[in-house]
Amino acid sequence: MPSFKIFDNDIDFDTLQEYLGSEAIAIDTETMGLIPRRDRLCLVQICNHKDIVSIVKIGQGISEAVNLKYLLEADAVTKVFHFARFDVAMLEAHLGIATHPIFCTKIASKLARTYTDKHGLKELVKELQGIELDKTSQSSDWGNVGALSDEQLKYAANDVLYLLPVYHKLIGMLIRENRYDLAKACFANIPTLVYLDLLGYADVFAH
Repeated sequence: MPSFKIFDNDIDFDTLQEYLGSEAIAIDTETMGLIPRRDRLCLVQICNHKDIVSIVKIGQGISEAVNLKYLLEADAVTKVFHFARFDVAMLEAHLGIATHPIFCTKIASKLARTYTDKHGLKELVKELQGIELDKTSQSSDWGNVGALSDEQLKYAANDVLYLLPVYHKLIGMLIRENRYDLAKACFANIPTLVYLDLLGYADVFAH
């Protein structure tokens, strides 16, 4: 069973030290919408290889989380996201966190699992872990962080709980198909894409 912690606005020092001892951690966010400069960051979820899950409730007006920033900018810990481009943009826009190094399971899936066009987290977890994720709370109101339901908290935790096993299996597939170096080059480009997104640029690679 996972260890489950809930924090207001930042993780504590002991939890920071726990996560800093990990080779990789899973990260996700819940927000009020999909536009980083407009929509509020409400939750940050974290999980490590010991299934220690932390949910950080970000209050309205909070613009700094010192321990989260230290963790997400630590060079020795890989941050694993599903669709990192969005989460990294939200963390930068609202908490001033320049997340690195990054692994994106959505990009990895698109590079490795070319036999399918289904690259959502639900499909990935079902295929690689044999677990059916419940996504019914995906579009719920995350803004009232003081009164989140048990269903919302469970949903938020599940979005990081299975990411690390998926990450390891995707690395194996990428190596097997000789695409791991290509994946790492894509991950290294995410901060540039995030910067362009936050400046309001459309696809600069389009014709």
